[in-house]
Amino acid sequence: MNRWWPPSGRTLPEATLPEARAADLLAWYDRHHRSMPWRVPPGSGEQPDPYRVWLSEVMLQQTTVAAVRDYFRRFTARWPTVADLAAAADAEVMAEWAGLGYYARARNLLKCARAVAADHGGRFPDSRAALLSLPGIGPYTAAAVAAIAFGRPETVVDGNVERVRARLHLVTTPLPQAKPEFIALAARLTPRDRPGDYAQAVMDLGATICTPRNPACGICPWSAPCKALDAGLQAELPRKAPKAEKPLRRGTLWLAFRPDGAVLLEERPQSGLLGGMAGFPTSGWDGTALPAPLQAEWHAAGEVRHTFTHFHLALTVLTATATATPERGTFTTGLRPSTLPSVMRKAWDLAHGAAP
Repeated sequence: MNRWWPPSGRTLPEATLPEARAADLLAWYDRHHRSMPWRVPPGSGEQPDPYRVWLSEVMLQQTTVAAVRDYFRRFTARWPTVADLAAAADAEVMAEWAGLGYYARARNLLKCARAVAADHGGRFPDSRAALLSLPGIGPYTAAAVAAIAFGRPETVVDGNVERVRARLHLVTTPLPQAKPEFIALAARLTPRDRPGDYAQAVMDLGATICTPRNPACGICPWSAPCKALDAGLQAELPRKAPKAEKPLRRGTLWLAFRPDGAVLLEERPQSGLLGGMAGFPTSGWDGTALPAPLQAEWHAAGEVRHTFTHFHLALTVLTATATATPERGTFTTGLRPSTLPSVMRKAWDLAHGAAP
């Protein structure tokens, strides 16, 4: 295994250490990189497609690689270019996104695709600063696309990278307070040569070797310079500040069936959770009382629970067969439950067989 330190106990000049560590990790990545549908294998000579890099990064936010693979394949099969995505209907994109969570990301995905198509001739800009000007692209995504798609020496720091840095440098400051320190440390080691491969290498190292539990330090290419390993603290890092307990919010969901099989749906407001998505009528999730969407004999089907970023939600599900004209929503035929947001699918699964 290649190492960044010299043989025979000699000491490398401090200025060469970052380059040596980067080279060691890149050599490991060349042999052990993960195969992903959006990734160009190192040494293949292929140029990364900025559209596929950007799409994967947006999908991967707070989501696992395993969960994203099939979504990515479906999206790129249906919309192979950013221009194709820009021309897609909002409802179709939202339906394909269902299950990935955080629907604001899907709305921003469309806004960004349309900005690239309209303002940049269908080509993503190639610098971090220009990428940051696009809707829905923040500092992390801009750095990732600039590095991976365009070879810019940008500092890319995700959760895997934070864990690697915390252990490599023995950072004991808890997250999220430690984020600026992690970015500064990562910037010191980001090479000008192959920055995209390097960014992905650190991610792969965190995902496959420097894992949250039971890190495989014996086969890690950075085991020698790892200060946490030297101190026996690798399993304890990174430290995290205690999380505040999430509040529990309650509400009601009404699932109305018409005798011909149509289901009552309404479009949620554009702002807020599940913005712009179709779903079953509900009361407010912030304690706001709303009446039933139509007059009917409602029956309790049970309760569904769902967890969002900042709160837990418990919804009492009421079902009815009704013919009255709704005051909210529209009866719709041909509903595909798979296109609904997760909390709505839970209500469907609970109540579909319970409809009177």
